[in-house]
Amino acid sequence: MSLDPFYLIVDDVAWLERLLPHGLRLAQLRIKDPDQPDLRAQVRRARDLCAQHGATLVINDYWRLAIDEGCDYIHLGQEDLVDADVPAIRRAGCRLGLSTHDIRELDVALAVEPDYIALGPVYPTTLKQLGWAPQGVTRVGEWKALLRTTPLVAIGGLTPERARAVLDAGADSAAVATDVLGHPDPEARVREWLAMTRAR
Repeated sequence: MSLDPFYLIVDDVAWLERLLPHGLRLAQLRIKDPDQPDLRAQVRRARDLCAQHGATLVINDYWRLAIDEGCDYIHLGQEDLVDADVPAIRRAGCRLGLSTHDIRELDVALAVEPDYIALGPVYPTTLKQLGWAPQGVTRVGEWKALLRTTPLVAIGGLTPERARAVLDAGADSAAVATDVLGHPDPEARVREWLAMTRAR
């Protein structure tokens, strides 16, 4: 499995409507409220939009819904992995990415044989409160050496400048949310990210 080096995380399908036309090729839909009334409609719309634009869509958390709607990629955090039916995910033909924050979680993740592993936070992040200190760029290289052929996604506090460093350290993809979604001109920021990652 190969990943686009720019991995955008969005919290609403409206972001995909805005940003996919600018060349985005890999996006995760991460809606944290399971009671959101339009959750299924958002997943379905995101699936169709990404298909239209030739982009890969990853659904965060809602693995049953992702299977029901014929999505190809699922991302789970460690807490979600506990209750997930990994054999069912595999039977459905879905690829699986897992979050990790320390070596114990890495061992848990590798036992599942995921299609990629995310390491974070590399830098301090405001996206969500975590109980882990920033990992730093050196850890990215160390983990890539352990993973060998399994793709590594770096996440947490990334900007285009910082992402260049983590990609050079061995990460296959740099995941970002706040730097784009909180930017005054998200479309321009996506183009900046794409220019940086595609020029490597």
